[in-house]
Amino acid sequence: MSKSQLIDAITTAGNGSISAAAADRALEAVLGTITSSLRAGKKFTIVGFGSFEPVQRSARVGRNPRTGETIPIEASTGVRFSAGKGLKDALN
Repeated sequence: MSKSQLIDAITTAGNGSISAAAADRALEAVLGTITSSLRAGKKFTIVGFGSFEPVQRSARVGRNPRTGETIPIEASTGVRFSAGKGLKDALN
């Protein structure tokens, strides 16, 4: 599902009581809040859906698969998602 499809689903779920522009602003607010929380190093949990947690990856040495040459890979921050019970139950 793309972002525009999600916005359409939000407007449809509200039986037309919310405009596409308002749905877009609401979605951007939610995504912005999640992003700022993760940037601050905090875990973000939506009860029943799941949690997002920032994960530190240390620097390491990798290999170029084409040449076999070793290359340094810088440390980075990733995101780990853990599905909540409600989401797991809905899928099973």
